[in-house]
Amino acid sequence: MFGDLSGMMDKLKKAQEKVEETKLRLNTVLIDEASADGNIKVTVTANREIKAISINESLLNDTEELEDYLILTLNKALKRAGEINEQEMAIAAKSGMPNIPGMDMFK
Repeated sequence: MFGDLSGMMDKLKKAQEKVEETKLRLNTVLIDEASADGNIKVTVTANREIKAISINESLLNDTEELEDYLILTLNKALKRAGEINEQEMAIAAKSGMPNIPGMDMFK
């Protein structure tokens, strides 16, 4: 009915390994983002971990402006990181999936 069940299980195991390798690799993919005026710069990984934040001293006197710029810049960086993460994880998952009839969920 399902053909080579052992072969499918092997492919699933390899797919899981590929996903884990991709997760580790995404820890090394760095995304740099800056505010529109360049006063705040952030670096995050593709796994959405903040690695660095640089703030221009001119923003240190106005906490409200600093918070606004920081939120906007971090959200832009995390959005880009999420997009990269989703693309890479989908590729990793699809590459190792066995071909099960009726289970073509990665079109």
